[in-house]
Amino acid sequence: MTQPGGEQAAWPPRAGQGQQDRGRERHREPGVRLPGPADLVGVGVPVDSPVERLRRKLRRELAARLSERIRADEEAGRREVPASERRRQAEAILAAAAEEHTRIQLSRGGSVVPPETEQQILMQVLDEVFGLAGLEPLLRNPEIENINVTGDRVFVRYADGRREQLPAVTGSDTELIELIRDLAARSGVEERRFDRGTPGVSFHLPGGERAFAVMAVTARPSLSIRRHRFEKVTLAELRELGTVDQALASFLRAMVRARKNVLITGGTVMGKTTMLRALAGEIPAWERLITIEDTFELGLDADSERHPDVVAMQAREANVEGQGAVTQAELVRWALRMSPDRVIVGEVRGPEVIPMCNAMSQGNDGSMGTLHASTSRGAFTKLAAYAVQGPEKLPLEATNLLLASALHFVVHLDTGRRGGRVVASIREVVDADDKQVVSNEVFRPGPDGRAVPGAPLRAETEEDLAAAGFDAGLLKRPEWVWRS
Repeated sequence: MTQPGGEQAAWPPRAGQGQQDRGRERHREPGVRLPGPADLVGVGVPVDSPVERLRRKLRRELAARLSERIRADEEAGRREVPASERRRQAEAILAAAAEEHTRIQLSRGGSVVPPETEQQILMQVLDEVFGLAGLEPLLRNPEIENINVTGDRVFVRYADGRREQLPAVTGSDTELIELIRDLAARSGVEERRFDRGTPGVSFHLPGGERAFAVMAVTARPSLSIRRHRFEKVTLAELRELGTVDQALASFLRAMVRARKNVLITGGTVMGKTTMLRALAGEIPAWERLITIEDTFELGLDADSERHPDVVAMQAREANVEGQGAVTQAELVRWALRMSPDRVIVGEVRGPEVIPMCNAMSQGNDGSMGTLHASTSRGAFTKLAAYAVQGPEKLPLEATNLLLASALHFVVHLDTGRRGGRVVASIREVVDADDKQVVSNEVFRPGPDGRAVPGAPLRAETEEDLAAAGFDAGLLKRPEWVWRS
């Protein structure tokens, strides 16, 4: 089966090789679609044939048994089983399930699948469960940033802004739901449910991509995947990409080394997480970091060379009985008891803003977070709105005082006039005055949307950044200007 562009899709799907191998494959293989059940009809295998019935039964059995084992391991306090061992467990589960299916079919006088075909089905199911089924070829394409699946409609967005509709990744809505359940069940440190009782689920994929899916509240199940093409990125690389220039890169590096508390803002898919990773790369390797996220995405704990001492924590949803939920706000409070040098909140989206500000103002200078906001000034209003949702119910004046004592800088990302993501604004937080936070826009959007020098820094701040290596003379030299 040849895809557009002359690429030959592999059949049956290749077995998964773990997160690191998958990451390498994505950077060298183009995006082609692996065949799914819908393709079986075209090669003479009816969707309702004994072969397909066995495949569906094995998929259901494996998903159920693996979920049971994951829950049992968690309840017993056992550490997470390596992927290789989990696959061996899955092979045993499938072999037993296939044997039971054959026995039942024989006792009923029904058709049985030939042993060679059965073995092929077992391998295909393993590949689907431990790989990413029809999503895998899309995730191998390093140019694809966003993947949106609604039933059999698949749309992708490329890094250059192009959008394209691609073939379906599953043979039916039911299969898409099963795929989402499998991926969610293997996400993070615990199973995440996806059913009519819990119609929305947020999770991450083995390669670190962030995923969200809904069902029941929509006509067809829908899956949205956001990818980060730069899992390990530096400020130097962001300069090459045009996100920052020489002066901004030096300024941001000094902010981190001077242990300034930084909030990164911007709209959806503006590269906030990528910028946070780049800034974290400037943190000395000996520092202890605690990261807090709604869904694992940062992956600082996976980079043991740059960040050997990291504890990554993820918020937990309530169980079926409505018990056991752990919010990001609670995780921030826990983090303060874990001797952190810095606390990093992947995305501020609720009442965790109060404990985060407490962390930043109680000796954990150099902490960071990200926030959805349309402007750098608008970040303060957004933070105040989130603070009201917390149990503290702080009035606006008290919230602004807390923000002013906690934050040092707001770094805002936007789209430049010529396209591409750029640092558009940097604000230095100065003080709070009743119902507003006082700040100076030390870098403001220029004519093309890219940041240019604005208001002067406070003398004390300039001294701190200079001690951390920032050369203020860069702002006055021709070579600091953005490259064309």
